[in-house]
This record gives sequence, C-alpha cells and structure tokens, in this order.
Amino acid sequence: MKKYIFATAAVFSAALFTACDDMLDTDPRVTEMTQATFPGKPADVEALNTATYSIMNVMGGGDSDSSNPFYFWEIMSDNCYGSGGLQDNKVKSLHHLVEMNVNQFEEPFRLCYGGISRANNQIETIDNVPWTAAQKAQRNQLLGEGYFMRGFYTLLLTQLFGDVPLITSTTLTPEMEKQVSAEEVIYPQILSDFVSGMTLMGTTKSSGHANKFVAEGYIARAYMFWAGFYKGVGDLSTGSAPEMNLVAQEGCDKASISKEDVVAYLKDVVANGGYQLCEDYRSLWQYSNSLLWDEAHDAEDGVSNKEGTHAYKFIADMKRENCFDQPGMGNGNTEEMFQIQFMNASKWSIGDGNYSHSRQYTNYICVFWGLRNGKSANNGKRDCTYPFNQGWGQGTPSCNIWDDWSNAENEGDYTDIRKLASMTDNDNEFPGYTYEPDDCEESGHNVKKYIGVNLDASQADNDTWWSMAPGYTSSSLDNKMQGDHFNDFYLMRYPDVLLMLSELTGDVQYMNQVQARAGVPLTKAYSLKALQDERRWEFAFEALRFNDMRRWTGKGCSNSTYAPDALQAQSGKMVICLGDKSNKRAMAHMTCSWTERYKATDGFLSKPQSQITLMNGNLEQNPGWDAADSKTQYKVIY
Repeated sequence: MKKYIFATAAVFSAALFTACDDMLDTDPRVTEMTQATFPGKPADVEALNTATYSIMNVMGGGDSDSSNPFYFWEIMSDNCYGSGGLQDNKVKSLHHLVEMNVNQFEEPFRLCYGGISRANNQIETIDNVPWTAAQKAQRNQLLGEGYFMRGFYTLLLTQLFGDVPLITSTTLTPEMEKQVSAEEVIYPQILSDFVSGMTLMGTTKSSGHANKFVAEGYIARAYMFWAGFYKGVGDLSTGSAPEMNLVAQEGCDKASISKEDVVAYLKDVVANGGYQLCEDYRSLWQYSNSLLWDEAHDAEDGVSNKEGTHAYKFIADMKRENCFDQPGMGNGNTEEMFQIQFMNASKWSIGDGNYSHSRQYTNYICVFWGLRNGKSANNGKRDCTYPFNQGWGQGTPSCNIWDDWSNAENEGDYTDIRKLASMTDNDNEFPGYTYEPDDCEESGHNVKKYIGVNLDASQADNDTWWSMAPGYTSSSLDNKMQGDHFNDFYLMRYPDVLLMLSELTGDVQYMNQVQARAGVPLTKAYSLKALQDERRWEFAFEALRFNDMRRWTGKGCSNSTYAPDALQAQSGKMVICLGDKSNKRAMAHMTCSWTERYKATDGFLSKPQSQITLMNGNLEQNPGWDAADSKTQYKVIY
C-alpha cells in the first residue's frame, strides 16, 4: 500500500498541511516529526485542526467540476443542467449521470480520505500534549472537532461512493483495507463520530468551526439519509427506522440512537443554540452588499452613479442594516451554522501542484456559476448583466425548478421572493444578455446566490465588490474575476434544523417559521409534499436537493420513484443551444434516460478504477458503472 505524504505551506503565518497525493495510507506530519514528538503543545493541535478543515478549501476552490461534491450534487439533481460550452464535458457527464473516463471522480475520493486521515491523526495524537486541568475544555473541543470532521468527510465519501473501506486509524488493519457496508458499518461509525463531537465540543460559535449544535444538526442529517435511503422510511413524520447501534469511543457513551434522540438533539439547537433567521432572505447573498444598495438609492435620489443611472433595483426595498456586509448578515450571519470559509490567499498552484488543487481558498464555485462570457464580450457590463460578473456559465438552473416554482406561486396566488433571490431571469433582468455560439443547455437562468458580483462597468477591470470593501488587499491570484470570491459556502443553515424537525415530527410550526420569513402562505396541515417543496425552495443550489431526493426514494426505489421521476421530467424541456434563442431544442438524455441511469446507480458515482486496481480486489465497482456499457459513457450530443 502506498504512503501518502502531505507537504506543508505557510498561509498567513499558520502552518497548514495543504497537499494530498494518493489514497488510504497517509502521514500528515512534517518529515522530521513523529507521533512521539508532535504535537507537543496546544498550538500544534490547533495547526492539525486547521489542516483537517483545510481539505474543504481544496474541495470548494479550484475546478468545481473535478473536486467539489457540493457542486456535483446540484448538477446531478433536477435543479441544474450541465450547460457551459461544448468543451465543458465533465459537468455534462455529471448531469447525465455518466462518466468521461474511469478515473473521473478520483479527486473527491482522495480528498475525502485525506480529510479522514488528518482527522484520525488529530484524534490519535491529541494526548501527546501534556494538557493541564485548566486546558481540559480546549483539549475536548479539539478532540470533538477531530471526531466531527472524520464523520463529516466519511459522510461525504459514502454518499458519493456507497460501500467503501472504513478508515478509523492512521495504522491500517487488514479489515480497514476492505470495502464494507455503508448501511451496516459505516453509518454507525459516522453517527458515533457526530455523537462524540456533540459530547466533547462546547457551544461557543467559532467562525468556520463546528460546535455542539452543528454536531446535533449533522446527527439528524446523517440519520435521516440512513433511515430514508437505506431503511426505506419514506415519510419520517409517521415512520422510523430501527435504533442504530453506536461504536464505543471517547465521547460516545450511548449504546444506540433512535429517531426520538435525533428529535431531541434538534430541539436542543432550537432552544439553546442561539441561531435565528435573518429578517430578509437576500441578506444571505453577496449581491445585497451595502455598496450596491447605496448605489441603487443614489439613483432613486437623482444622484449620478459612477456609470450612469443603471443600478440594481432588486435590493432597493431592503433595509440597509440587512445588507450582506452589515453586522449579523452575510458571512457569519445569525443563521449560518457550518460553512466553507475562504480568504485572500489563493494561488494558481497550491500544495503538491496538482491542477485540481489550484485556486483553493477562493470560492471558485462563483466562477463556475458565473454568467458565461467569451466572444460577445458583453456579459458583466453595466448595460447588460450588471451587477453580476462573468464566469464559466456551467450548472445553469433547470427549466424544471423555474417552472415548478412558478407553478407553485400561481396555484397559491403568491410571490416567493426566494425564487428571484436564488436565480436570475435573464430575459427580464438582462434584456441585452447574449449567448455564446457554443453555449449548451441554457434555460435562461443563472444561479444568483453564488454568481460573482461586479462594481465596475468595464469588462476589462472586472472589479468585484470585495475589492471595493474596506480592508481589501489585492488578490494573490492577481485576477479579480477568478480570485476575489470570499463569500462563505453554506453547508448548514438554521432553516435546515427547522425543516428537519417538521419532517421528523409532522409539526408545521417549524416549517412555518421558514415560510413566514419568505413571506409565503403558511402550511396549515403537514404533508410530505409541502415539506419537500419547502426544502427545495429554501435550499435551492445549496447542495441538499440531490440527497434529499435519494432519501425520499430509497435504495432501489424501495419507497417511491421520487428521484427518477423528477430527473426524467427534464426530458423535453426546451433549452437554448449553440447560442440561438430562436432555435431551441428539447432536452434529451445523452445515452438512454435519466430514469434508467438513476435506477442503475442509485445516485452513486463510479469508484475510480485506479483505486480499485490499487486495492487488488478489496474495492468493488458500484452497480451501473460497467465501463463496457455504452450507457455509462459520455457522448457528444451538441
């Protein structure tokens, strides 16, 4: 078995381990250090903890279509198309649930195991430090974060790839080198790690780090996926899975966990977590920053703007104190529980120099979801798409989410502000918007939540609003369009806790809080359909939809055909291809049908053949991914 050595790099004077190489065997310590000598002091454990979290920056930066599972899950759902240009084939293969090559998904496989390895090292070596009684809380917090992050990366890994080896130590045993059942072995370990984190961590909110309440939220997320997908519990308000036996380890002193336990943990978050919904949903997203708000109000008052009178009126009716960059809003807002954070330290190549590791520390998903611009050189200008910046134009919202959402509004006779807060309506918002000659699968919408925001009319300058903010220093990429994206990527917001509680209990009071903030009619009597819609609208493009679909369907469609039906509903939708608005074509699956591909795979990706070969028979390919079957292989259709 290969060894997997992590290099070190200094970022803002912190020693971070920032590179990864192969797969299971790992040694995240500096070459001259050993487990006997490192960590030797609390600051060393803090550095290991930072290294454990930093894997998320690798996932969230760089090429999202190669390494970012959160981007993957939106593209694989019915919320987004592949889109982009003719050459953007990786994102299209994700959308059609096929592969371009047998190692296409190796990067997230390696990254998840890299995170697990760092967490294991943190757990195993923490008591090398001679902790004093006064430092017990610090020790327990760091240990709890190690357990939590191991559970977090393992959850990502098994939701992506299903049955895989379970690695719980830096010293591998023969059993750890074998694929095991996610349902029976891996999920009990994941829940045990989250329970250990819950027990050991404190309640203090630390920017970018987990605490007790975050662990309680993830206990619910993992349990609900296990109960729905593996145990076939279609409606958790009326059904429950058997109690899950837990693993004995520090912090996990419970023998088992039940649905009732999960409900109690979520209620603890509500009662004691101190989280609250932002008053305005738009406060969560960077386009609501005060610089744009001021400009919109200057235009109303007749004051000349820098580039004339064109200003972003969508946020003009907000309260200024609710703008993204105001206290309690935006990054670090009152409902943000867990997130990937970014900072101005990105480089074109970081760590071991692999291309997929370039540009980490910047929220590069903003570039992928940005408005595509090339030959036309119009998009991103004030008279065309202002204030939204250019990007790669991949993962555009599907006709399905726009149509389904509009139908719900029409049937209920209301307007849900979250729709236009989440995605653009290009024809009405950007009358001058042009499509490129090689554009594919364009619905007429883009993901507004994460598009880069511009404050300059000049296409050449591309000044993001961040570069105008107080305290900004120039991007280490020296490329504002690609480097200046520092908005958090939300992994869990407080509304998720509220909606999980409604789903588990059938009590609409929690769902009603989310609906009241959105200004939509309140659900009077609980139904799973109402809950499903509410989750889709509230968390559009936040990486929750695909795994929600899977758990409401069950493995092998054991409790419904929700996912395959929703995915197949994309077929026949009229989309713009090759840049011609007047010559739309019907969406069609590239090899067979979305129904067939979903049912064949249950939503799992193919395991990288290189790792299957490396493990010499101990790792098996997932069903539905026979490379000899043409239905699994990417096909050019435009």
